[in-house]
Amino acid sequence: MSKVKAAPPPGCTININDPQVQEAAIRIQASYRGHRSRKELREKGPPKFLQELKDVLLVEGSAAKLECRVSAFPDPFIVWLKDGKELKDGPKYRYVFEDPDVVALVVRDGELADLGRYTVTIKNPFGQTSGSACIIVEVPAKVNKGPDSVKGKRGSTVVLKANISGEPPPDVGWLKDGDDIDEDERVFFDVGDTNTILTIKNARPSDSGKYEVFVENNLGTDQSFARVDIL
Repeated sequence: MSKVKAAPPPGCTININDPQVQEAAIRIQASYRGHRSRKELREKGPPKFLQELKDVLLVEGSAAKLECRVSAFPDPFIVWLKDGKELKDGPKYRYVFEDPDVVALVVRDGELADLGRYTVTIKNPFGQTSGSACIIVEVPAKVNKGPDSVKGKRGSTVVLKANISGEPPPDVGWLKDGDDIDEDERVFFDVGDTNTILTIKNARPSDSGKYEVFVENNLGTDQSFARVDIL
């Protein structure tokens, strides 16, 4: 005699084709995978890097993020340093922890002074590990202070000086009345890290005119003008 399968009580059936049922199943699977990955990471021992820090490019005025992935249990104590000096969590530097294993530092309001080597030290009761990377800062070329206009006497030495900045260091040129200056032993210019100086020896009336200093790098250009009058 064959047995008759009893019907399930009302409300106890599950329709696997129901979109809500499928969505719930996906959430359960994702939750299990997340739990398993956290369990795998939470093995007692000294911290170790799963992904090292990498160099980051920072454009002036923007923000940069240095990040790595770390395995550490119990939860570690983390310190960031720049060129050996500890950085405090605050408006300029923000310590970031993203579960389950991301450790990051956000550097805000980028400026040339942020250029340098950054180190993260990660400690727990079983030991510590450290890693480093550089922030490379790019700053548009700029004439911070242009040359002053000059009145000089025939035969004197005239000097025009401009303060400049930029990273990468900008290309620098000087012009007179819109034309590039051809350097020689009498008229020449020097370029330093933060300034450029145009020198005119044994000045002549023909040296009178409008002078321009011009700077350029891959992020921008800038210029400034001055007047030279030889009496």
